[in-house]
Amino acid sequence: MDLSFSLCYDNIVKIWQPDPPAEDSSVLKTFSITDVGRKRKINQDYVYTSEQPRGNLPNLFIVADGMGGHNAGDYASKVTVETIVEKAAASSETNPVAILGHAIAVANSLIHRCACESMELEGMGTTVVAATCINGRLHVANVGDSRLYVVNQKEIRQITRDHSLVEEMVRMGGLDRAQARNHRDKNIITRAVGVSDTVEVDFFSVELEQGDLVLMCTDGLTNMLEDEEIRMILNGARDVVEKSQKLVKAANENGGRDNITVVLIET
Repeated sequence: MDLSFSLCYDNIVKIWQPDPPAEDSSVLKTFSITDVGRKRKINQDYVYTSEQPRGNLPNLFIVADGMGGHNAGDYASKVTVETIVEKAAASSETNPVAILGHAIAVANSLIHRCACESMELEGMGTTVVAATCINGRLHVANVGDSRLYVVNQKEIRQITRDHSLVEEMVRMGGLDRAQARNHRDKNIITRAVGVSDTVEVDFFSVELEQGDLVLMCTDGLTNMLEDEEIRMILNGARDVVEKSQKLVKAANENGGRDNITVVLIET
């Protein structure tokens, strides 16, 4: 089994610097919710959250958005998340990049092999965004167009970068953000877990400050709400439960064209 994967680091946020393994003393308040939306019959999103240690990670949060036929998308997202959790828990590594990178590579190989061996699962794949918070620093792994944001009273920052055709067009100057939002090819992604025998994973690391709120979500949320709308909803609700529920409600009220998944992490 080929478990190779590529590491791609963001050059804006600070790169992970190894620290000696230690228990994370921060207390997290978290909540997750997933909703089928208004148009879909099947929920192909999958979410996992644990405030307790998984192997050498003090906590673990994962969102995945499957793609494929009738059963393939939900199979891809579920198996990918479960594999990442299993491999992270069993890892002897202490570096979160190594832990998450290897776990995603194993999941990629498994999904790709299943897709090649079964006609019913042919062409399946999934996005994934995984995160762990260690001593106030957030470490993030990303494949596809599910997103992770850091939000506070003043701003909302998208930490991950979408692996999508439209995002590539924006980066090359062929589209502006307003055009990209409603482009006909908006749902075409350029990277996914399981579509090839290897996978390229982006990694990000960011220091969290007091008042920061971490949002992980699938595009069923971000296609229905502008970033500033998300920030205002989050800042106008009481706690992570109400914030999450209001985001899903607003996305559905705006059309709910896809499955909607939200994870909120408050340090």
